[in-house]
Amino acid sequence: EHSLKGVERIAKIVQAMKIFAHPGMVAKEPVDINKEIEKTITITRNEWKYVADLKTDFEESLPPIPCFRAEFNQVILNMIVNAAHAIAEANRDNQSQRGTIHIRTIWEGNQAKICIGDTGAGIPEEIRHKIFDLFFTTKEPGKGTGQGLAISHSVIVEKHKGTLTLETQEGKGTTFTIGLPMEADPADNE
Repeated sequence: EHSLKGVERIAKIVQAMKIFAHPGMVAKEPVDINKEIEKTITITRNEWKYVADLKTDFEESLPPIPCFRAEFNQVILNMIVNAAHAIAEANRDNQSQRGTIHIRTIWEGNQAKICIGDTGAGIPEEIRHKIFDLFFTTKEPGKGTGQGLAISHSVIVEKHKGTLTLETQEGKGTTFTIGLPMEADPADNE
């Protein structure tokens, strides 16, 4: 029975990775955001399963949103991995303590909003203005490249004409909010 569950889990991961890594999508396409996030959760499970519980709260009536699927998935992957690392770092002195990653989607004012929150240590005020800068990292040498949030910001703000904001409280955690507009600008597909 354990072997069968293991095989099923592997099949699910492989299927998610196939869709996740589908190259060559050069134009925006209507995407089921909730489904894409679920696939990314499956792929990132080993990053968060030992340090956090992951909760989802999806707006079920979210319409398909025009976006670049692979790039969107990469952003969600970056956000989940960063959340897991933030929780692990916050709890490094008490590794039996688990944090929470909460992912929620909502429909607000003709755009999909994706909120990814964690119960990590939060982001100190003195570095908040730098977190989307390329090569800026708070991680030890060899642990982070400082590219994830910079790339995420570029993908969401520049490629999708969306928004990427954060709310953070030191000692409590951070929530990143991605806003993806419903309106597809035809020039975006070039």
